[in-house]
Amino acid sequence: MSVPLSIRHVSKRFGQGPGALLALDDISLEVAPGELLAVIGPSGCGKSTLFNVVGGLLDGYEGEVRVDGAAVRGPHRAIGMVFQEESTFPWLTTLENVTFPLEVAGMPRAECRARAGELLRLVGLAEFAGRYPAELSGGMRQRTAIARTLAAEPRILLMDEPFGALDEQTRLLLGDKVLQIHRELGQTSLLITHSLTEAVQLADRVAVMTFRPGRIKRLVEIDLPRPRTSEIVASAEFGRLVGLLWSDLREEASRGLAESEAAVRVVARAGPSLGPGGERA
Repeated sequence: MSVPLSIRHVSKRFGQGPGALLALDDISLEVAPGELLAVIGPSGCGKSTLFNVVGGLLDGYEGEVRVDGAAVRGPHRAIGMVFQEESTFPWLTTLENVTFPLEVAGMPRAECRARAGELLRLVGLAEFAGRYPAELSGGMRQRTAIARTLAAEPRILLMDEPFGALDEQTRLLLGDKVLQIHRELGQTSLLITHSLTEAVQLADRVAVMTFRPGRIKRLVEIDLPRPRTSEIVASAEFGRLVGLLWSDLREEASRGLAESEAAVRVVARAGPSLGPGGERA
């Protein structure tokens, strides 16, 4: 039986020749029906590259991505994507932001508004349907973006640092909304995050990536009971799991930091660069 999302032996290089950068190296993951799989790793490990490969935004890679057993290249209607960057349309109200992809798809207006109303209720924004993005907080705008993505009824939801720009308290509370959506829709989800707390709060499993080139170092089962809320953050088991992930991640993060510091030292030893006429730039 095929799984909704399968990533098989994916490798991705940027550039050619001796200077090519190997960003992903033989990544294989399977996401089971209704599972929320989180991917964590140090900066530079290729998390966002993996997100773009799976979402069909990046080609030129080795290996394959399969949806329901069929190999796919490029965007796929079964996959919905939520990005870290601000993506609401500032000239549209909250309701209009959510109805936009439905109207583009040709859905009747009344049906669009009914579907959007259900999703705004689900993400806790029903009373803000007539507000514009400038009148909403960052977390509310991200919930609008999530509702807009869900409007197309994707079977697989990809999220790349969806709350990365928000403070820790807001992230935890919005995590409750993600958990509610996951519980009500049973969505198969892949979450890219740098937050260990967010990964343990939301996921069924967490994949830990190595520093560049990105490989899967370990898969950790998050055996916390469901349904969950952010209250679980205070539990001893939650702390144990965060500590377990950090012990895996610490070595990789240290490698990344050491490489960055070495690069800075090389630049410093080289001194100021020369301008076109040989003068110091």
